[in-house]
Amino acid sequence: MSTHVSPAVPAKAGTREWLGLAVLALPTLLLALDQSVLFLALPHLAESLEPTGTQTLWIMDIYGFMIAGFLVTMGTLGDRIGRRRLLLIGAAFVGATSLLAAYSTSPEMLIAGRALLGVAAATLMPSTLALISNMFQDPGQRGRAIAVWASCFMGGTALGPMIGGVMLDYFWWGSVFLLGVPVMIILLIAGPVLLPEYRDPHSGRLDLFSVALSLATILPIIFGLKEIARYGWEPLSLLVIAAGVAVGVVFVRRQTRLEHPLLDLRLFRSGAFTSSLIVLMLAMATMGGSYLFITGFLQMVEGLSPTAAGLWMVPSALASIVAAMIAPSLTKRLPMGVVIGGGLALTTVGYLLVAFVDPVGGLPLLVTGFVIAFFGTGPIGALGTNLVVSSAPPEKGGSAASMSETSGEFGVSLGVAAFGSLGAALYRDDVTVPQGVPAETAEAVRGGLEGAVVAAQGLPEDLRDQVLTAARDAYTSGLNVVGVVCASLIAVTAVLAVTLLRKVGATAPPQEGQARDREESLTAGP
Repeated sequence: MSTHVSPAVPAKAGTREWLGLAVLALPTLLLALDQSVLFLALPHLAESLEPTGTQTLWIMDIYGFMIAGFLVTMGTLGDRIGRRRLLLIGAAFVGATSLLAAYSTSPEMLIAGRALLGVAAATLMPSTLALISNMFQDPGQRGRAIAVWASCFMGGTALGPMIGGVMLDYFWWGSVFLLGVPVMIILLIAGPVLLPEYRDPHSGRLDLFSVALSLATILPIIFGLKEIARYGWEPLSLLVIAAGVAVGVVFVRRQTRLEHPLLDLRLFRSGAFTSSLIVLMLAMATMGGSYLFITGFLQMVEGLSPTAAGLWMVPSALASIVAAMIAPSLTKRLPMGVVIGGGLALTTVGYLLVAFVDPVGGLPLLVTGFVIAFFGTGPIGALGTNLVVSSAPPEKGGSAASMSETSGEFGVSLGVAAFGSLGAALYRDDVTVPQGVPAETAEAVRGGLEGAVVAAQGLPEDLRDQVLTAARDAYTSGLNVVGVVCASLIAVTAVLAVTLLRKVGATAPPQEGQARDREESLTAGP
């Protein structure tokens, strides 16, 4: 006679957990806001600090690249010292580095400030997601909580242009970075009250050599890709990438030999885990690159104020929030791969509409295309993230969350670098400087639309109009090409999603080791 033992039913989250989720939404909103407001602040920043084209790209990229470089380390560190503790330490450093960026007096100082802010932000991102995975043990509740988390990230994208636009209308460009200070103060006060502490008691010590190897792997590869996107296949760029890959091989071999590795490579045995990371990265790459161009179009082609430009970006962000919230319900009727792939197919249509935007009267088509594109990416933000986190045992929650965030941040940053460089090259090839423009002004016009808008102010009215028309036409042509490239890439990503995730349900199957008693990885504190 056999005895059947039913598996323990995961505990349901209560009021404290849902209030804790609201607290975790604060850094999520801030991180999205920090990225989106800078797109709007770029023209003002260019006028004040006068960065070169290369410096402008570094100002935009360095934040995301530093986050990507440190996420793995910070995710694993949170598993070791406590996820709430790391979250609160990070909150204090984000507040301090936000002040440094806000009061930068040179492009170099702003690049350094953004780099430090990226390192500080890397402490927040995996901690928030890992805490959610521990606080919400019921699969259904966890799916809804992560959908809320993803929606908060998208909500930050919507609030960033609105709040940042108002601040840019009344204050200097650095004021947009001050938004992080009160948010971090609230987190520091409410976090200890509402968030419990979680850590892995069997995690061991942090291997500092692995930390150095991870940075020496990620950062050279990212730098090399940026240089290739900007200057082509130069030997030095290829050498830098090769060096990063070589260090990466050493990093992987070391992780397989350590009892307590910085990155547990066994997580990649899950096909759902690996496939979700790939799809998420590709989707975020198109979003990051297209966002850069669309905010530039609204301000420098349409001539909208920062506030008006921000308001025009709200519908797309709201569309992505709606899609993220309804996606978990759709997986009850359809395979996850179909839900994610179907959404990305809609995104393809949205980007194709962007390819037909004209410099005059193109605003309605642009906004329509971007709303459709963002609606289609909502499911991957919610479902893909949940799938990555659910595929890992609870004691590896920080590590899994860091991989999800690394994939997304790497995609966004790579998209900004690659598509920004592509658009800049297309602009330079297409722009025609009218006769009679001084040589110094002509050089500024050829450098980019930002420079053309500033340089044209010192020209006679007729000549100024000719310069601005030529520059805006060239910029819009670049936007059209970027729309086609984004549509092509996201169409391939949709096929990958349907193919690789076709057998995956709404909740990832438990991985080996997940049956370990959760209480071993939990130390609750008020």
